[in-house]
Formats: sequence, C-alpha cells, structure tokens
Amino acid sequence: MSTIWFISAPLAGHLDWGGGLKTAQTLRDRGHAVVWVSQPALGSMLAEAGIDFAEVPETGWLWPPPPMPDPRSMSPVEAMFTRYRRALDTWMSEDLIPPAVEAITALAKERGKPDLIVTDPFLTASAFAAELLDVPMAVMGWPAGQPLDEDKLYAVQSDLSRISQERIQRLKERFGVRGINFSEGATPSVQSPLLHVSYFSQYWHQAEGEFLPQTQFVGGSVAPVTTPPPAWLAQIPDEVPLALITLGSTFTGDLGFFSWAAQAAARLRLLPIVVLGKNPLEPTEKDKLKAALPAGTRLLNWLDYDHVFPRLKVIIHHGGMGTTHRAVIQGIPQVVVPHAADQRGQARRVAQAKVGLNLSAHDVKNGALLPAIRAVTSDETVIENARQLAADFAALGGAPQAATLLEGLIG
Repeated sequence: MSTIWFISAPLAGHLDWGGGLKTAQTLRDRGHAVVWVSQPALGSMLAEAGIDFAEVPETGWLWPPPPMPDPRSMSPVEAMFTRYRRALDTWMSEDLIPPAVEAITALAKERGKPDLIVTDPFLTASAFAAELLDVPMAVMGWPAGQPLDEDKLYAVQSDLSRISQERIQRLKERFGVRGINFSEGATPSVQSPLLHVSYFSQYWHQAEGEFLPQTQFVGGSVAPVTTPPPAWLAQIPDEVPLALITLGSTFTGDLGFFSWAAQAAARLRLLPIVVLGKNPLEPTEKDKLKAALPAGTRLLNWLDYDHVFPRLKVIIHHGGMGTTHRAVIQGIPQVVVPHAADQRGQARRVAQAKVGLNLSAHDVKNGALLPAIRAVTSDETVIENARQLAADFAALGGAPQAATLLEGLIG
C-alpha cells in the first residue's frame, strides 16, 4: 500500500478539476492511503467524501485577492495589467508560499513522506515541497502545454512574464532547489516532468496545438447514483424539463445573471434551478433576487450534481472546469457566460466542440440568453454532439484510468 497526498487550495472547485476527488476515492478503494492536504475550509467536504484530511495552516494561495480598483480610474492597458497581476498574485505570492512549503514539509516530518504528491495545477507550494522532499509529483486536471513564444506575447503579457520569472527565481534561491516542477520559458507555471492528468480529451483542446508527452487525457463518465434524490427534486415531476443556472462556488455575486437566465429559461417553459454557491449573500440582496425570479424557480445554495444533472435539458453557467466537465460527461447542452480566470477558455472550447454557446456579459445584457437557450435545446446537431462527446469522454477511462496512471509513478 502506498501513501498518496493530494494537495489543493482551500476552495471547493479545487477539489475537482473534472475528476480529482473521484481519482482520490478510486485510489482509496484500491487500498492506497490517500490523504488530502489543504486548509481547514475543505475539512467537512473531504469527510463527506470519505477521504482522510490533513489540515495545514497555509497552502500559499492568496484568497480572496485584494479588491480590484475601479477600472474607470485606469487606462484600458492599466486595467488589463491589474487583472493579470491580481491573478498572478493569487498563485505566486512570495509572502504566502514560503510558510506553505514549510507547513507541507513539516507535515511530512510528522506523518512520514508520501510516495506521491498529486497537486492542484496552480499550487506553487506543492511543486517546491515535492522537490524538497524528493517525492514524485503529478498535476491533476491540467495539461502540460508547449512553452509560449516570448516574441509573440503582448506587452502586458511580457511584463507579467518578467515578474513571474523573477519571482520563481527568487523562490528557487530561497529554497535552494532547481525548480524541477516548473515549466521553463516566458510564462513559468507548475509543471510535472512525469504526469499531467486532464479529465477532458485532446479533441476538446483541438485549437491549442500540441501538448507535452507527460499529458494524458482520461475524459470521464457518470457514476451510478446510489442515494435517494433530495426531497425538493423528488417533488418535481419527471416530465418537467429543468434548466440549471449557476456561477459555481467562487464568482457568485452577479445576481443579474441569475435573474436574467431564470427569466429566459422560464419563458421557454423550463423550470429554473438557481444555485448561488456557498459564498454568503446579504439577506436583503437575496430577497431582491427572489423577487426577480420567475414563479416556481428553485433557489439553492448548493447542489447534488449526481441527482440533478440526469434530469437537465440545459445548463447556463460560468465555465468553471468542474461544472463544464460534468455537463460534458452528462451530454447536456451548455450556454456559458465566463466571468473570470480559465472560464473563458472553457467557454471557447464548448463553442468549438459545438455542444453549446459562448456568450459575453455584453451579449447577456443585450438579451442574448433567451435565443441562446432556445438554440442549444432545439438544435438536433448540438444535442447529438453533446451525446457523442459524452461517449468519447467515457471511452477514455475517466477516474479509474487516472488512478492507474498515478499508480504507475509509484516505484
């Protein structure tokens, strides 16, 4: 039996990446000692999943990021640079990474070194800690791409490239390591030389060129449901078509999106299910949202995907990786309105795969949600593409195949 650590930022979405938690559960079921390492916020979720949880005081992830200055006070270039800089500060904070590395290595001294570390793709501290501990490291949920050509970067990207390279170099010198778990080139990132497991497919990334050979695409499939449905769902007749509307667990403050999407779905005779996420919402704001939702809308803070997704006709969402992945493996047409980070890439891939539409905030404000929902729920080509893509993902093996690949790294 081997000991395998999964290390992630303390956000619910970082448990997943399309199959990270399912892979951990598969390895546990195969007899490995699986431990999830993160900050206290994830403890209850890991307990529910039956995964041993090891709490550390710091993971090196800056959250929430500092407030964004008013873009109207800056030029467009300054505003863009500020957004990029805030994203970089989130995963490469020189103040937070050293105590996080110390916490992970201290845990290894206390519990004994793991045989393998599987990391969140944006957790810089994991990459340094794995090298210090001389433990092999794999990345869950993100492919390893070819390095970007520095000559083709925009000016803003070049500035961020210089800053990130300087930070990585200072951290390498601080820890006295070579940085074997980071990519080289203009835009350094966490990169395993051994294995990157992506829970999507190569076709999904069709417009993005070649990936490095350590990238393995495992797709995913829907596991059988073994628990009874929640009471609120059981009360809805099976023949009623459902539309899920969500912004995931992090970027959940766009109340206009929820109300506009629900109104559009209801006009198309779909029952809206609006999921707010676990971020707190002031009672007065929630009351305003309730008043703006069509009659019959189910308003929830959290959702059991396993029971709801098989009953969906469409999902209108933000493009979070876990949500997008579940919609793909369930064969559900999608309307994606990205709000931040990698969501724009997922939205673009949904459109490229012809399993849904990619809308901007401008599109939404100009009334595009209703025709978009109508299109993806009535176009037989989109519906068939969604079904075929789900079958293609299932054929790649999913979490069991990911677990097998990870086992191959253990001596």
